Amino acid sequence: MTASATAHNSPASAGGQRITISGGTLEALKWLGLVLMALDHANKYLFAHTIPGAFEAGRLAMPIFGFVLAYNLARPGALAAGVHVRVMKRLALYGLAATPFFIGLGGLLAGWWPLNIMFMLLVSAGVVRLVEQGGFARLAGAAALFLLGGAFVEFWWFALAFTVSAWWYFKTGSKAAVVACTLALAALFVVNKNLWALAAIPLMLAAPLVDVKVPRLRHVFYAFYPAHLAILLALSSFLGVHI
Repeated sequence: MTASATAHNSPASAGGQRITISGGTLEALKWLGLVLMALDHANKYLFAHTIPGAFEAGRLAMPIFGFVLAYNLARPGALAAGVHVRVMKRLALYGLAATPFFIGLGGLLAGWWPLNIMFMLLVSAGVVRLVEQGGFARLAGAAALFLLGGAFVEFWWFALAFTVSAWWYFKTGSKAAVVACTLALAALFVVNKNLWALAAIPLMLAAPLVDVKVPRLRHVFYAFYPAHLAILLALSSFLGVHI
């Protein structure tokens, strides 16, 4: 989603050391998330949850996307460079593009609600931006956005809490942030009815330790999301499969 990682750790602003992940490893994580998401959605919309292990594996997709976004927002100079705003614009654009297909596939709690994962990431980025800007008014705005936005997006406040906590971890290397990430994913039991999302924590912690050589393809994640939903909707209509 952004440029490749720096080659070495830089001092964090508050009592820790910033975590770095190689650009190739970050790209590999995005592809892993896309594959798991596509498998999970095919299992849900085309195969009525009959593919063994697909639902459980799919619980890792959201946390992977969340911590990849968090890492990019935690890069040195990201706020000053306008990264947050650019990412938020893309998330809003592709989230809106995906919405007709997301609604058309069905299985939502009510009508258009909740909004798709792009909007969850959008709200997370907005919260992080306000927190980074600092000051009482912006921190109050971040809290309000978190509380209000969490009511409208997929995976609710738990996903927002995880993504913001992951940003905190990558920004500072704080062990408390890892605990917060773990608690947020454990709380997803309310949504997932299982704890498989916690498997993303070892991935997040191990990512800085490996350097996978995967070339970066700009904006693939953004375009893939509405495209794969459109394909699934077309296939489900052709096959007469409806949730």
